[in-house]
Amino acid sequence: MTSGERALKGGDPVSATPTRQIRALHTAETITVYQAYPPAIGLPAARDGRFPDVWKRDRMTWIKPSFLWMMYRCGWGLKEAQETVLAVEISRDGFDWALRHACLSHYDRDVHADQVSWKRELKRAPARVQWDPERDLRLSALPYRSLQLGLSGDAARKYADEWTVAISDVTPLARRVHEHVRAGELVTAASLLPAETPYPYDRSVATALLLS
Repeated sequence: MTSGERALKGGDPVSATPTRQIRALHTAETITVYQAYPPAIGLPAARDGRFPDVWKRDRMTWIKPSFLWMMYRCGWGLKEAQETVLAVEISRDGFDWALRHACLSHYDRDVHADQVSWKRELKRAPARVQWDPERDLRLSALPYRSLQLGLSGDAARKYADEWTVAISDVTPLARRVHEHVRAGELVTAASLLPAETPYPYDRSVATALLLS
């Protein structure tokens, strides 16, 4: 099932989407994630295909493989300081490295021995995983989750300077989809969405990251 079909079906149980699953636009070598920035950062990044020097490599940055979750977060690119929506194509090797070195952003007794050990792991980990409700075209919450991947330290620097293959400004796409949604043209809006399909992650990380 494509991302467009999921967006139309909403919470229909027929979709049988796992509770926690990585869905993304991906190729044999890359995966596309989304971020939103003010024009001063987003426009140079899209123009040059790399993040500018003003992009802070010493801060945590969150990447989202779900286009619609990004639309929920940035309000279709209309929120202040999130007016430029970027599609960042990164290497799968880099993304997989981040998953292998990630820690859950919240304590889970089925994964962690205790809260002390979880906090210790969280402090050391260069990446963290957070699961938030996926969104449909109206940005309403769906009954299954979408991945957010937080990168800091080595992971943030590798993301900006090693893993990034291409950066595109998809703000016009966000506005176009939004226009069709506002007009009630959901089928047309869904047809414009990136084709996000299940990502073939390394199964060794499934338990630690609560992947279904």
